[in-house]
Amino acid sequence: AIKGRGRRSAFRRRPPAASPPPSSAPSLLAAQLCSEFVVLFVFFFPSLTASSSLDLEESSLNSLTRRAKSSYLALDREHHIIGYVVPIFRGSREFAGGYSGVAESRVTASSASMSGQDLFTRGLEMERSEVSARKAAMRETADRISLSKTIYDNEEHHKRNDEDSLMPRPEFVIKPRSHTYKIESSYSVHSLEISRRTSWTTLACPSGREGETMSLGCTVIINPTLERYQPEVEWYRDDADAEVEGVPGAPLDVRCLDANKDYVIVSWKQPAVDRGSSILGYFVDRCEVGTSHWIQCNDTPVKFARLPVTGLVEGRSYAFRVRAVNKSGMSRPSRASDPVAAVDAADRARMRGTSAPWTGQIIVTEEEPAEGVVPGRPLELEVTEATKNYVVLSWKPPGERGHEGIMYYVEKCVSGTDSWQRVNTEIPVKSPRLALFDLAEGKSYSFRSSRDAKDLVGYYIETSVVGSKTWEPCNNKPVPGSRFVCHGLVTEETYVFRVRAVNAAGISQHSQESEPVLVKAAIASPAPPFGITVLECVRDAMVLSWKQPAFAGGADITGYFVDYREVIDGVAGQWHEANIKAVSERAYRVCDLKENRKYQFQVRAANMAGVGIPSLPSNTFLCEEWTIAVPGPPHDLQVTEVRSSSLVLLWKPPVYQGRDEVNGFYVDIKEAEAPEEAWRGINEKATDRKYIKIENLTEGVNYVFRVRAQNKAGVGNASDVTEPTLAHTKPGTKEIVVEVDDDGMISLNFECSEKSAESKFVWSKNYEEISESSRLTVDTSGKKAKATFLTPGEEDIGIYSCSVTHADGASASHDLTEQELKKLLETSHDHKFPIIPLKSELAVELQEKGRVRFWLQADMSANGKVDYVFNDNSLSAGEKYKMNFDKNTGVIEMVMESLKRTDEGTYTFQLQDGKATNQSSLVLIGDVFKALQKESEFQMKEWVRKQGPHFVEYLGYEVTPECCVILKCKVGNIKKDTVALWKKDGQEIKSDQQLSFSEGVLRLEIAQISKKDAGVYETVLQDDRGKDSSTLNLTDQANSSTPLKITSTDKGIRLYTFVSFFNDLLQVTWHYKDSAIAFSDRIKSGVVGEQLWLQIKDPTEKDTGKYAIEFSDGKGGLRRTVELGGQAFDDAFAEFKRLKAAAIAERSRARVAGGLPDVVTIQQGKALNLTCNISGDPLPEVTWLKNGREMVSDDHYVLKFESGKFASFTITTVNTDDSGKYSILVKNKYGTESGDFTVSVFIHPEK
Repeated sequence: AIKGRGRRSAFRRRPPAASPPPSSAPSLLAAQLCSEFVVLFVFFFPSLTASSSLDLEESSLNSLTRRAKSSYLALDREHHIIGYVVPIFRGSREFAGGYSGVAESRVTASSASMSGQDLFTRGLEMERSEVSARKAAMRETADRISLSKTIYDNEEHHKRNDEDSLMPRPEFVIKPRSHTYKIESSYSVHSLEISRRTSWTTLACPSGREGETMSLGCTVIINPTLERYQPEVEWYRDDADAEVEGVPGAPLDVRCLDANKDYVIVSWKQPAVDRGSSILGYFVDRCEVGTSHWIQCNDTPVKFARLPVTGLVEGRSYAFRVRAVNKSGMSRPSRASDPVAAVDAADRARMRGTSAPWTGQIIVTEEEPAEGVVPGRPLELEVTEATKNYVVLSWKPPGERGHEGIMYYVEKCVSGTDSWQRVNTEIPVKSPRLALFDLAEGKSYSFRSSRDAKDLVGYYIETSVVGSKTWEPCNNKPVPGSRFVCHGLVTEETYVFRVRAVNAAGISQHSQESEPVLVKAAIASPAPPFGITVLECVRDAMVLSWKQPAFAGGADITGYFVDYREVIDGVAGQWHEANIKAVSERAYRVCDLKENRKYQFQVRAANMAGVGIPSLPSNTFLCEEWTIAVPGPPHDLQVTEVRSSSLVLLWKPPVYQGRDEVNGFYVDIKEAEAPEEAWRGINEKATDRKYIKIENLTEGVNYVFRVRAQNKAGVGNASDVTEPTLAHTKPGTKEIVVEVDDDGMISLNFECSEKSAESKFVWSKNYEEISESSRLTVDTSGKKAKATFLTPGEEDIGIYSCSVTHADGASASHDLTEQELKKLLETSHDHKFPIIPLKSELAVELQEKGRVRFWLQADMSANGKVDYVFNDNSLSAGEKYKMNFDKNTGVIEMVMESLKRTDEGTYTFQLQDGKATNQSSLVLIGDVFKALQKESEFQMKEWVRKQGPHFVEYLGYEVTPECCVILKCKVGNIKKDTVALWKKDGQEIKSDQQLSFSEGVLRLEIAQISKKDAGVYETVLQDDRGKDSSTLNLTDQANSSTPLKITSTDKGIRLYTFVSFFNDLLQVTWHYKDSAIAFSDRIKSGVVGEQLWLQIKDPTEKDTGKYAIEFSDGKGGLRRTVELGGQAFDDAFAEFKRLKAAAIAERSRARVAGGLPDVVTIQQGKALNLTCNISGDPLPEVTWLKNGREMVSDDHYVLKFESGKFASFTITTVNTDDSGKYSILVKNKYGTESGDFTVSVFIHPEK
């Protein structure tokens, strides 16, 4: 395959009596080869149109003899000489097929002459024949010289008339092999010499355009003919593998559609193959004719197969090529386009015009000078081409233009507005065409010609961050041109711009705002790798490692390329590629080396922008097999998570294991500037991990590290030393935070303020990258990344780290331990199934008028919701039920005016606060409900009674020293109209009785009381508001007592009875089995009010039997008995045991007593100290909580529990973050108790 610029032509020698070749199918010259000959293909590339047909006309040189016509002139259809062919043959012996016609005739004539002559005249004839042959050869040589002169003159004439049609030396797309082909060029004749043995071949190559379908044909001729011999035919083309697997093929058919001195529009066709990945865009390169330096025209890939190229130098010629880009990388460049000159179309037409014939005379005329003419308006302005990226305008020059050149100015305006902007202030347009690129897609524009801008001083540019509405100037002095580079912008920030023009009259209005522009970091090819070392060596291969480039070019490194060269006696040879496909690891095995030879290596890194420059050549390494017993050096050491006092070192195990497997590693450290003797080990015992966290570093000191591996044979050589690392925590560095969200999902969260658009978060577990995991999901939002556990369990325990690419080493880690995971799972359960904490369970109490109040206290927010339920039926507020929720205290209550028979059942308060729920129930049935109902009714009656005059203390008596009995009662709510009546046995006491009614106490004095005064006394209070009464029985009350009953206490068993009246004159005797009881510390009796009791402490089976109590007032008596035995004793004894255990638990349970206020208000910066008393047996466990979460004592929060009695809480320096709800929780086996207080921190107004 042969490639050349300009028009292509092919020719062949015309065989006798053959039809003329078709004009549309050029072919190559057929040549013959034999086993000891070589073939010479001769090609011509004359300047012809595509439809020209080339022949070798022998009749074009009539002045030459027939024997001299073997030079084969190449003529076009107008019989103009455009080239020639001279066959060249060489070999070990002559071959008739390669001789010219003259030599063939000479040999034939000489042979015929010699056959007819006598043996004696053979020498003479041979001499004559040689003379004749010499003369013919001399004539042929002269003809060739003359012909060469004619062709040379003809070519020079064409060069002067049409320089664009010159045909340079062809490019061979398939590079010829040096031992097979030889390329020669002489007198515009280009030859390809094939020195390998082959058979006769005839190739037919039809012409075609790049990107179209082409068919290639080949005829194989074998001479001499061999029967049943089938030749082997192989086809070759330029189909070498791409440097990077998956990159697309080269674009096709690159053309220059529209050339102007201001720009050139380049178009192309997409590659024939994209290798499975869609094409992201194209890069266009230009090269000035006469140089080999290609310059990229566009900074970002263009998605369409068309691009206007600007920035050309007027009058110079350029060639263009295109490269395609997909996600795998960049393709090879396309074939270069035809050269095109950056000149106006009118100038190009004048240059290509046919020159006048030479007449031999030069006539000079003088033209009258014309006065200056102001050019008129340009005519017929129109858009000739419009795309998403640019618009091409064209117009006709004005009719009146004068002799001076015309410069055009163009203005644009968004449709619907009246704001015109000049688009070519810096470079006026001289030709009536202009391409505009800075247009917004989707907007409509109007265009017009503008006046001269001679008086324009310049422009001011302003910028603003999107959303800020704050404009900042970009330049202090006016910019004369229409292009300005704004400095000081922040990467990853979005800006808009606007411009104002200024002249002598002032400053114009602002232009319209530009489209938002996102500032991105520039992408370049990576810097060279360094630190090339050998990890393993065998007889014919070496394993190399190297360090990653210091600068990655702003994009991820996609791979590395390794080159090697042999070094012989200190002289380095040529570089050879070790790998065609890029390797992603920083280690590679170079194979096919020679044992005991020395080699050097170099490495190149590649990213999206391309392949970087190679590294410096490595040291010279000898290729010989390693046989040492200890392992080789570890490699690929990386330093991460650098902080002021710690960092993490990672490495990879050695490639060469030695005789046994590697079983551990040792890490060494020293200061970067310290001598070699300063190396010291970090771990005394070998670690089997491939990472280690190094702590206790000194801030601001540079450190270096190395790692050594060991096996059973010993410790191997140390790895390469790392680059110096400064122990310093960069500003803005953040750690991984573990969170549990409202749904109970546990996640690891990391934020990096230095993350750019090209950066990526990389998560690892135990410093091995997590690519795909069924246990984690990773989400990234802006500068934050979150790794969420799906089903957290024991297999998730480990060290989790996150690093950010292209962020200057930003990284962090978190060690998820078993204990922490257990706490997180508990918190997760609480969040998934949250419960509203209750400060008190649902309870009932009676209020005034016998109202029944159900209430509880819960820790709920103001958005909490309460449902009131009775026997599974929802209740609502109304006349019967009054409901209230105090959001400040969390007290929830429901009040009923009274209880009726139908109100017996179960009452439930159901609470909901967001996702959190809880409920509390109270059962009121049976005796419990009846007692509450009775008490409610009593309270109601009491309230009604107390609305009028009533007894505060009911009627009672007292005996004075003078043996007088005074009946008295305390009354309330009386007034002047209140009347008090005394009655005895239903009869009103006469007024002659002594009555006293003062200070709310009503008295009746009975002097010298006797038996006749016995009876039932009654006092009645009444007025218009109502009445109340109280009675007192002054009869033989000893006969009035309740049956003797059995009960249990935490001390033992108690026997008791109630009497209606008891005084010191009443004698009481207790009997056990008809014998009076002798009281002791174990058996005691007593009186409490109207109750008489007998207490048996710590009863046993011996205490069973019949008990009795006798009452006697000297005149008569009463006896009550009870049997303490059998089931009665068993029930009482079991209850005693229960109450005794409950009493012990109550006395021993954990308690918090005093010292904690409800609310503490304190100024920021002060210290807070609170102390409370703790009791309980056994000693309680003390836990402090803040907002429901357990606290740990540290320098800020000092928590103490001293002497088993005093718990103290101290905040050393209070700040606003300390505001919140705090609790102390004490717990032992008998119970739990808590104390709560709230801390409110305020800032002093002066601060």
